[in-house]
Amino acid sequence: MLLVLSEGYANVLEGEVRELAGTGDEVVLVGGAGDVEGIHRIRADGSLRSALGGTMTGLNARMASAWLSRCADGRLISPTTKGVWTRWVNRVRIEERHNRVPMTDAQVKSYIGKAVLDHPGSSRTRLHRMLRDSGKACEQKRFAQLFAEMMGEQ
Repeated sequence: MLLVLSEGYANVLEGEVRELAGTGDEVVLVGGAGDVEGIHRIRADGSLRSALGGTMTGLNARMASAWLSRCADGRLISPTTKGVWTRWVNRVRIEERHNRVPMTDAQVKSYIGKAVLDHPGSSRTRLHRMLRDSGKACEQKRFAQLFAEMMGEQ
């Protein structure tokens, strides 16, 4: 069985995951909140985001897909698979460091107002990417909320 769980979901399902660990079945947990005896855990690893693409939000699912593509011997867990995975991770891992400048809500709203005028028709996601590419910091969820406020969507 392959489990792909965020930390939050893993905390909610802790009892069920521990029960599953006791079955003796082959179980791989991608992400999760912590190691569980009897389950092979692949910790969420942000340094793989560059190799796997996409956002951090969907990283566990893309890691699970990458694990499955490396499964050998017709099994979910095998020494061969673990070795192939480890070599691949060591080869593609890139630590991402962002030295972006934090912004207040007022600064983000000001940016959004100007960006909407300068780039008509651009999506919220595109404007957020442009903000980050300019060296400024604003978490995606916060940007979405401030964008909605600016666009009168609340």
